[in-house]
Amino acid sequence: MDKIRVAIEGGAGYTAGELVRLLIHHPLAEVKYIHSESNAGKPVTNIHSDLLGETDLLFTDIDFNDCDVLFLCKGHGQSVIFLQHQVLPKTLKIIDLSQDFRQEGNGFIYGLPELQMDKIISSSRLANPGCFATTIELALLPLAAAGLLKDDVHITAITGSTGAGQAPSDTTHFSWRNNNISVYKPFRHQHLKEIGMSIRKLQPDFDKQLNLIPVRGNFSRGIFASLYTKCADDFTNVKNLYKEYYQSHPFVTISDSMPDLKQVVNTNKCILYLEMFEDKIYIISIIDNLIKGASGQAVQNMNLMFGFPQDAGLRLKSIAF
Repeated sequence: MDKIRVAIEGGAGYTAGELVRLLIHHPLAEVKYIHSESNAGKPVTNIHSDLLGETDLLFTDIDFNDCDVLFLCKGHGQSVIFLQHQVLPKTLKIIDLSQDFRQEGNGFIYGLPELQMDKIISSSRLANPGCFATTIELALLPLAAAGLLKDDVHITAITGSTGAGQAPSDTTHFSWRNNNISVYKPFRHQHLKEIGMSIRKLQPDFDKQLNLIPVRGNFSRGIFASLYTKCADDFTNVKNLYKEYYQSHPFVTISDSMPDLKQVVNTNKCILYLEMFEDKIYIISIIDNLIKGASGQAVQNMNLMFGFPQDAGLRLKSIAF
């Protein structure tokens, strides 16, 4: 089988670096072009130093007629502008990693495989979900599918510093972030819209509050989300619902013991843990924000769009220590 030809636009950021790391070892893909306006002509390893010895690629312009799939790794608000100024081949598939196309009605399919795999398989333009959204949606989808979300959902989720992107800011530099945690955007995080959209695909009458408290953590990568909501069903039934819902999804695992974040770092996994406290269901959901929360999920979606095995190029070992 011929390898598909891959291009990456906006190649200097964290998600682009993860994409390159995954795709240069993908058995069915070849990275042909990586474009970065600020690094034109330079070796990719000048920016993504972890790839030294892995690739000789340079940052170059993209020949869109010589590609099968284009990954957009531009900042939020920039993908829509980029596409307005390009004439692209109709055969070119597009996977956007920004938030520009995650709401419905814009010609893009929302790319959470565990929610709507069939639509992803037949899509040519795909919006990759947000990292918080992925973590929280995977925690709630089985309850929504069973119509069991009848009360407000309370969520605290702590994320690593890479979730804020590569550009330095007051809240990302080491001296501020180290030995520190802080809350930001309580109850108004931008991912809440897509979470609500996804839940209502399975439970259209859901009208309760999603109360999200996002927390900046003093670690580099990963999201650890802790959720609870009232649930009238028996715990054994609920746990079976989760196992049945995810039985055909290779990257979601139900753990019988409380998980640690390091179990998912450097992987495309989501690990879920469930426990019942009186009338409340308590859920832990953990992912690597750069992989299942961004680049790994984008590769998973690429695999589905081209008819490859979902896990092609994504069987990665977690960083245990």
